[in-house]
Amino acid sequence: MITQSLSELSAALAKRELSAVEATQACLDQIAATDDKVGAFLRVDARGALDAAKASDARSTRLGPLDGVPVALKDMILTAGVETTAGSQMLSGFVPPHDATVTARLKAAGAVILGKTNLDEFAMGSSTESSALKKTHNPYALDRTPGGSSGGSAAAVAARQCFGSLGTDTGGSIRQPAALCNVVGLKPTWGRVSRSGVVAFASSLDQVGPFGRTVRDAALLLQGIAGRDPHDATSADVAVPDFTAALESGVQGLKVGLPREYFVEGMDPEIAAAIRESAKTLEAAGAQVKEISLPHTRHALAVYYVIAPAEASSNLARYDGVRFGHRTEGAKQLLELYQRSRAEGFGPEVKRRIMLGTFALSAGYHDAYYVKAQRVRTLIRRDFEEAFRDVDVILSAASPTCAWPLGEKLDDPLAMYLMDVLTLPCNLAGLPGLSVPTAKSSKGLPIGAQFLGRPFDEVTILRAARALERERDLCTWSPNP
Repeated sequence: MITQSLSELSAALAKRELSAVEATQACLDQIAATDDKVGAFLRVDARGALDAAKASDARSTRLGPLDGVPVALKDMILTAGVETTAGSQMLSGFVPPHDATVTARLKAAGAVILGKTNLDEFAMGSSTESSALKKTHNPYALDRTPGGSSGGSAAAVAARQCFGSLGTDTGGSIRQPAALCNVVGLKPTWGRVSRSGVVAFASSLDQVGPFGRTVRDAALLLQGIAGRDPHDATSADVAVPDFTAALESGVQGLKVGLPREYFVEGMDPEIAAAIRESAKTLEAAGAQVKEISLPHTRHALAVYYVIAPAEASSNLARYDGVRFGHRTEGAKQLLELYQRSRAEGFGPEVKRRIMLGTFALSAGYHDAYYVKAQRVRTLIRRDFEEAFRDVDVILSAASPTCAWPLGEKLDDPLAMYLMDVLTLPCNLAGLPGLSVPTAKSSKGLPIGAQFLGRPFDEVTILRAARALERERDLCTWSPNP
């Protein structure tokens, strides 16, 4: 049962071939059997999950394709009555009084919430190693990273512990771990999915999105969470299409762009070869592939690491030990309370980014760094607008390397930041992006292909990814645990 995709399980539930309780118990058993090795979950709500599964089974009419399907949530997403920590000691013991909008929408669709998955602290990282609570391992190579920051959500799907999950993507935090863990990860257009009730990192970049074993799984999950939310002023008032309607349409006549700047220096040659082979596969299926240029891509990493830390500095200022977050013991003055509470609550990577962002926003440097970065961000977005006049989707790698050994980059923050070099331009431009499994490396490690599309055109990248998935068929490749 646990080897089925979400869509296969949904069909079986609809036919009453399986019960939601059976599916949920199978996931709970798999978590118990494998999570001591994988470390995907921070907490499991077995009682709540089984109660939701029983309620699903008791309904005479299914609420939809997600009804009775066990899923997991990244621990940035609020869940009423279940601790939410963002992987940080700063929020240890915080039990939200309400659900995030995406949580509420999943529950309204009948989905079964198994629990909360591990992440880099406050979603700041590329390996899930900055979590203050535990390490997560890649199910396809337990000595290697699952990627980050949504590594727990990707690993849980890969390890067959759940049938789908939600993560957040600020600079690649869904697509990069999806690529490293052989699952499908989709970052919707900024504004497509509500961020209400999601712990903020960088508000102009953050977006919630799904992980699934197949492209159809990701489409079904996106269907369940997308749409305007009056509780989030930045959610777009744009019609939500049927994301599954065109999945099997193929790519005949589709124009695919292959950006030369995305074959970066230092990229694993096997990954570059896999992406070029993926382009040939799409071409053989009827697509038109052409090389394109996104010239300002070379500035994207620098721009991102000004804007994202600046927004993080502002967002995380609320955790002061007075209104929000961990409060130190024994402080005698207000300044001491601030300093000690934040020093104790935040980990090294979060502190590093707060300091970077505070510097970029400080008097005398704001114009030189933050304002200039925003101007270059506009140029990056215009590059994409120009490219999409000639092509329908853009194809690239999702990560410049396969999963690397745990601990390898911990002492080199710049090397870690470079792991998002192929994904973060999409966030700066507010575009939809998707990673789909496309190959195995010579070491038996997953390789993911990334598709980028026009704003609010998730349908087309899903269609292109499905065409590649149909030829590659890596979703049945089993992990180690």
